[in-house]
Amino acid sequence: AHIVILFGKRMKINLVPFSCDPGAQPHKRRRTSEPIEIEDRLESLICRVGEKSTSSLESNLEGLAGVLEADLPNYKNKILRILCAVARLLPEKLTVYTTLVGLLNARNYNFGGEFVEAMIRQLKETLKSNLYSEAVYLVRFLSDLVNCHVIAAPSMVAMFENFVSVTQEEDIPQVRSDWYVYAVLSCLPWVGKELYEKKDVEMDRLLNQIDGYLKRRQKIHVPMLQVWSAEKPHPQEEYLDCLWAQVQKLKKDRWQERHILRPYIAFDSVLCEALQHNLPPFTPPAHSDDAVYPMPHVVFRMFDYTDAPEGPVMPGSHSVERFVIEENLHCIIKSHWRERKTCAAQLLSYPGKNKIPLNYHIVEVIFGELFQLPSPPHIEVMYTALLIELCKLQPGSLPQVLAQATEMMYMRLDTMNTTCVDRFVSWFAHHLSNFQFRWSWDDWADCLTVDNEKPKPKFVKEVLEKCMRLSYHQRIVDIVPPSFSALIPAEPMFQYKYEDESNTSLPGFATAVTVTNAIKNRASNEEILAVLKEIPNPNQDDDDDEGDGFNPLKIDVFLQTLLHLAAKSFSHSFSALAKFHEVLKTLTESDEGKLHILKVVYEAWRKHPQMIAVLVDKMIRTQIVDCAAVANWIFSSDMAHDFTRLYMWEILHSTIRKMNKHVQKIQKELEEAKDKLEKQQHKKDSGDEEDMEKNSDDEDGQLEEQIERLQEKVESAQSEQKNLFLVIFQRFIMLLTEHLVRCETGSVDINTSWYKNCIERLQQIFLMHHVIIQQYMGTLENLLFTAELDHHILAVYQQFCALQL
Repeated sequence: AHIVILFGKRMKINLVPFSCDPGAQPHKRRRTSEPIEIEDRLESLICRVGEKSTSSLESNLEGLAGVLEADLPNYKNKILRILCAVARLLPEKLTVYTTLVGLLNARNYNFGGEFVEAMIRQLKETLKSNLYSEAVYLVRFLSDLVNCHVIAAPSMVAMFENFVSVTQEEDIPQVRSDWYVYAVLSCLPWVGKELYEKKDVEMDRLLNQIDGYLKRRQKIHVPMLQVWSAEKPHPQEEYLDCLWAQVQKLKKDRWQERHILRPYIAFDSVLCEALQHNLPPFTPPAHSDDAVYPMPHVVFRMFDYTDAPEGPVMPGSHSVERFVIEENLHCIIKSHWRERKTCAAQLLSYPGKNKIPLNYHIVEVIFGELFQLPSPPHIEVMYTALLIELCKLQPGSLPQVLAQATEMMYMRLDTMNTTCVDRFVSWFAHHLSNFQFRWSWDDWADCLTVDNEKPKPKFVKEVLEKCMRLSYHQRIVDIVPPSFSALIPAEPMFQYKYEDESNTSLPGFATAVTVTNAIKNRASNEEILAVLKEIPNPNQDDDDDEGDGFNPLKIDVFLQTLLHLAAKSFSHSFSALAKFHEVLKTLTESDEGKLHILKVVYEAWRKHPQMIAVLVDKMIRTQIVDCAAVANWIFSSDMAHDFTRLYMWEILHSTIRKMNKHVQKIQKELEEAKDKLEKQQHKKDSGDEEDMEKNSDDEDGQLEEQIERLQEKVESAQSEQKNLFLVIFQRFIMLLTEHLVRCETGSVDINTSWYKNCIERLQQIFLMHHVIIQQYMGTLENLLFTAELDHHILAVYQQFCALQL
């Protein structure tokens, strides 16, 4: 990795994950620092070209081409590597770098040829490594080299034909042919005009093939990926359909596109004299089972030209300019997302910003990424930080656009996907916390006149609960109008049922007092267990001697008392659980015990969801409860009134992630042990010392035993993981089936707020954990998602399967 000055910021960029030339050697420290300084200077010059400068971009490019040409004899490999890297890593400056390569090719034909070969090598490497988004940038770069007279148009058309021929392959997943079609279509805004002028017949044939493919591909998966289920006011189109409509319109407009910066036009007289290179024949690598193709997605649409009334007009959703602008903004975020200030500055200094309503485009692209299903390209908190930074840089205009977007999303909550509503809640609460929680709440008074389970009041309630996590209860009471009191979260107080003197008749009251005193007097685990032994089991007759079974009263008395004494903070609660871990393990030996302990945590802390979440998390980590118990508890009838609350699903997803990490950790240990054994045996084969053999035999034996033990642990963990998903899906099916039967019997519409929430939570489980669930598809199909299942529930499973096909 080299430190380069990039866009005025110091930024680390790993230039050579793949060698772009056959003789590439890793950096060795040289005796003299001069060559390194020159190399770093070249890197800096190339990366910074096209930035703010007193002279024009064209004169900068001409000057840089002269510098690089002079350095080619000594630093050719270095220059090749840097140019290959920027083609892959800085796609938003695509045409700047293709022009630079065009100028170098015009001056040094051999260098142009070597660069094209290096790019083809890099393209093959990226495809082999499943880096498909980077591969798209490389193909686009190659296609734009046609405009710079570096690559001959017929050979580019031939490459596109090979890409589109993938649609004729048999027994491949649809996502494979989708990617190759997308790679071709997404190049056409840049190179369509040039290719049509030179090879119109071949291009027509190519587009007809693509049209045929798009008409026959299946799109069962689309509803699962849409942010809104309603098609009004803006259709939520599948990405290939949308891009195809944009390319069709571009073709109809005779390939005239008005937004791409094309510096090479200024050098046309120089470039048209250059000799061109033919691309070597490129055969797409064959499909393999370990290939991970990009998932399809839906194009997020929130604004159109009517929403940005002042200033430049927003391009229509099917104009290719909309695709180019959005693509470039996505590229800027991808290049700079780790540095929010740089990222915000780059977005706001987007070329051609005076011709478009830039703030609207930026806000739409950011929310499009935040709401992308199954998951956003970057961590969610990054988008909050980026929007805050943009508001600081454009205080006079961007906050208004953001407020308009928030209002629009609030108005469309009825049809918004539940997973996206969760992200909307988290973003909005976090955003408000950075602006003194100021918001015109009275504008949302319409949510007070409908049932609290409806999307709007539910959203406001969840936002206020998240705000309370980022502040404190009284602050939330103060900022919200009194009319909203029904939606304000309860004060997070502990509910201790053995506190009130009037409850002395409550079973276990006297023991609770004894346990309180024992804990205060620093009693040991054994002493506490001795006190609890006196508690009769309400589930057994008096003459039943088997007192060691599940006793709910013991758990009630002990856990209520312990948590009450430790209620001051998270840390106090954690220390209490750690100190009396042995007692808790003894009380929860059975599955009923594990379920009951979660029930007690909920009863005691039901007014403090965050405390419930952290305590459940701690109990899973310390193995007081297991993941399946948490899943059963969430779906139990005791939790029915909180079933649609956001914190419940945060707990469930956190539980699934813990299970998945546990399996991955053991799998990693097993792989490492196998590698170690392999290395030792390799060493033994190459060595000839007898005593070394004796020692290594012992070590081999130990390692083989360790591998055997780990193998068993992996199988056991995977079985537990599979069981967890079976429990979750089984409980979903039971709840949904009961609802559907109840509605059918009573001739009631099935589409209630509860049903929408539940069916979309089922989709959420599939989407968020799709990589793991794929491993157990056979079992799920045989045991749960059978043909007899109600079609409403089965449709979710079929949509999920379609994502992978």
